[in-house]
Amino acid sequence: VQLVESGGGLVQAGGSLRLSCATSGFTFDDYAIGWFRQAPGKEREGVSCISSRDGSTYYADSVEGRFTISSDNAKNTVYLQMNSLKPEDTAVYYCAADPGPANSLYWKVLSEYDYWGQGTQVTVSS
Repeated sequence: VQLVESGGGLVQAGGSLRLSCATSGFTFDDYAIGWFRQAPGKEREGVSCISSRDGSTYYADSVEGRFTISSDNAKNTVYLQMNSLKPEDTAVYYCAADPGPANSLYWKVLSEYDYWGQGTQVTVSS
């Protein structure tokens, strides 16, 4: 099983980035894919999640309206389009795979996810 994040980098406040999570080794259509982030000295937190089964999406309040999650089931890849970036969005971003159906209660729970990528750094300068 592999999840490989890409697309991170350095951007000015107000700018945009698109992260990709390329997956392999499991049945993509049966999983929910979540994006998490971890800033220095802080706990890892849920950013967004998409169910590959039905396309349901979930967002943290802090990114609602600025970030958009999407998936390309033919490519087994999930994207996170991040617009209007703020310095507080600076973190290492991880994608993860949850074998269960995603829902609004549990999508942020780290223990629900079986597989994790290595992360990609996003730095937003002020």
